Amino acid sequence: MNAQYFEDLAIGQSASFAKTVTEADILMFSAVSGDTNPVHIDAEFAATTLFKERVAHGMLSAGLISTVLGTRLPGPGSIYLSQSLRFRAPVRIGATVRATVTITALDPEKKHVTLATVCTVAGKKVIDGEAVVLVQGRPA
Repeated sequence: MNAQYFEDLAIGQSASFAKTVTEADILMFSAVSGDTNPVHIDAEFAATTLFKERVAHGMLSAGLISTVLGTRLPGPGSIYLSQSLRFRAPVRIGATVRATVTITALDPEKKHVTLATVCTVAGKKVIDGEAVVLVQGRPA
């Protein structure tokens, strides 16, 4: 897990992280976030919804974007400044979510990096958006 300096980055660079969502992940996320919406934790209730079964919290999947930004690209030391998200499809228990970030713009003056952010399940987009992070410049 090596930090990258702003000067090491280029438009088009990309990195990913994948995780299979388990029931335990959903229950732990509910406990940590306080989001106890029954569509996530109550199978009987979820069966009455348009999803017909429990689904993961959207922010649980979106959190994987933070994993990529903080550990892969740009990596350790980068500071998350903003994130837009569009939730496109539900994520079900047992699905493997792949979060991918791709650099789309670099602002050398501010050391800001703009990245397209996408989460997919079996190649289908479940979340998309855009992040801006601050990345340290190479020491003089």
